[in-house]
Amino acid sequence: MKSSARARRMARSHRRLHTQAKLSLVSLMDIFTILVFFLMVNSGDVEVLEADKNISLPESVSDQKPDIALTIKVSPDDIVVQGRRMGGVAEVLAQDGNLIAALSEELAYQADRAPAMTEREQEIGRSVVIMGDQGMPYKLLKRIMTTCADSDYRDITLAVNTAVTAELDEPLLAGGG
Repeated sequence: MKSSARARRMARSHRRLHTQAKLSLVSLMDIFTILVFFLMVNSGDVEVLEADKNISLPESVSDQKPDIALTIKVSPDDIVVQGRRMGGVAEVLAQDGNLIAALSEELAYQADRAPAMTEREQEIGRSVVIMGDQGMPYKLLKRIMTTCADSDYRDITLAVNTAVTAELDEPLLAGGG
C-alpha cells in the first residue's frame, strides 16, 4: 500500500525528532583547554602592585615574598598612602625634624581601621610597603621610615622590580625587613 506524501513527510519528521541527541566532545574539549590555559597563566604566586608611571622602581634579585600590607607611594612629586595625598616631596624635605605629621596621622588612622594586632605584629610591628622612585633622596626615605616606625609600622618592605620581570615593567614586592 502506498502512503501519501504527507504521511511520508510526517514519518520522517517523527523519526528525526525521536532520535537521541549526540554530544559533541570537540566543543567541550576546546572549552576545557581554554580553561586550563587561563588557570595556568593566572595561578602565579607573585604579588603585582598597581604600576605608577611616575615611579621608577629599583631592581632586586631577592626570592623572599612579603605579605600584603599598607602601601606608601613616593613619586618624584608626591607622597600618597592608599590613594590619599600626604604632601609634596619638596614640602616634606623643607620641614624640620624626622617625622612627617600628615603621614603619621594617616598611619594612625589606618591602624585604627585595621584589626587587632597579632602576636607577630606586636613583636615586629605592622607591615608597610614603600613604593618609591629609585631617584628618591635618602633623607626622604629615612623620614618616611622613621615616621612608620614611630607609628608602629616597623615591618617595612621596599617595592622593587625583580630581575626576571624588569623587562615587563611590573612592580613586585621583594624583600622584607
